[in-house]
Amino acid sequence: MALAHLDNTVQRYDWGGLEAIQDLVGLPSDGSPAAELWLGAHPSAPSRLAGGTSLADVVAADPDAVLGRRVADRFGPRLPYLLKVLAARRALSLQVHPRPHAARAGFQRENRAGLSLDAADRSFHDEQHKPEMLVALTPFEGLAGFRSPRAVLTLLDGLDGKLVEQVREALGRARSAVGLRAALEVLVAARGSAWCAADVEATVAGVRARAGASPSQRADATVLQLAEQHPGDPGALVSLLLNRVSLEPGEAMFVPAGEVHAYLSGLGVEIMASSDNVLRAGLTTKHVDADALVECAAFAPRPPVRPDAEVVGTHSLVTTYRAPVEEFALTTFDLDPAEPAALAPDGPRIVLALDGAAQVRTEAGSIDLARGESCLVPHAAGATTVAGDGHLVCAWVP
Repeated sequence: MALAHLDNTVQRYDWGGLEAIQDLVGLPSDGSPAAELWLGAHPSAPSRLAGGTSLADVVAADPDAVLGRRVADRFGPRLPYLLKVLAARRALSLQVHPRPHAARAGFQRENRAGLSLDAADRSFHDEQHKPEMLVALTPFEGLAGFRSPRAVLTLLDGLDGKLVEQVREALGRARSAVGLRAALEVLVAARGSAWCAADVEATVAGVRARAGASPSQRADATVLQLAEQHPGDPGALVSLLLNRVSLEPGEAMFVPAGEVHAYLSGLGVEIMASSDNVLRAGLTTKHVDADALVECAAFAPRPPVRPDAEVVGTHSLVTTYRAPVEEFALTTFDLDPAEPAALAPDGPRIVLALDGAAQVRTEAGSIDLARGESCLVPHAAGATTVAGDGHLVCAWVP
């Protein structure tokens, strides 16, 4: 089976950037957002090969050739990962991705309820969990995982409001994961209440007023940013419960299933288990399922997870990022013409050119990639190298 160019879907979510993905793939910058570029075989937006054939259909027709027996035996006749380029101009929703058992149960429950797969009020779009890893291409900002209760109480000191007081009470009863769960439940349950927006705005005014004496200027700036983007949404106050994350280009973060998080701004390459299951609790105009989010969330306080990264190369710089999951790994290539580099030796590989130009080479042939172009390297292609002066990213199965 030969190398094949891919045609990929651009998702136009309202939080998306106005230039980054457009520039990458050659779309006009007409003022409409482009949030994500999807490369993979997820049924809701599969990549397509020449002639319009879905990558999902190609995998199903010959899983041994595309995936290889090792991957097909482990995951069945499906591509286990989904690669994305993500461009956030404003904050994404406050969200959690379910663990495997919760994804299966939720998907079957909504099927029995008669919800179509594209229903606006559907939370579970497939049976898969969705751990994910993001590698920053520009400075990237986010929220991920819970702060310690003590740190949260410090940030709340001096702030007024009914919700803030209820959060203090919850953490006062239990300075543990139990208290953090109760605090989150207080905040997400208030969404839509007649008094909620005014109460949130009163607390936000207190955050604004303490600018010179804040226990954390960055945490307060996040509250103000989210309150401006989503006025009256208690998700702005949820940010005080969560760790603030800043990534420089080349740095990465791993978000396991069950971790409450929200990406705030920046451009990155994201890889995940092939799923579109997102449980939202705020900071969005999309369907909110706060009960499902709370049930699926992990509340133990811990710092954000930084995946392992291995760097090799003399002239070319090859960086491989590994997370503690079976479905995916990611390698970036900053190529020098003097030193070709090898891809992972087997399994399904997807290569995307982020900049410059490169050639993907196998014993049977080669394919040229310009900026924004991508290709499938099937298992049957065997040993594969990349050469040129491009900046590439390759998704693969460890």
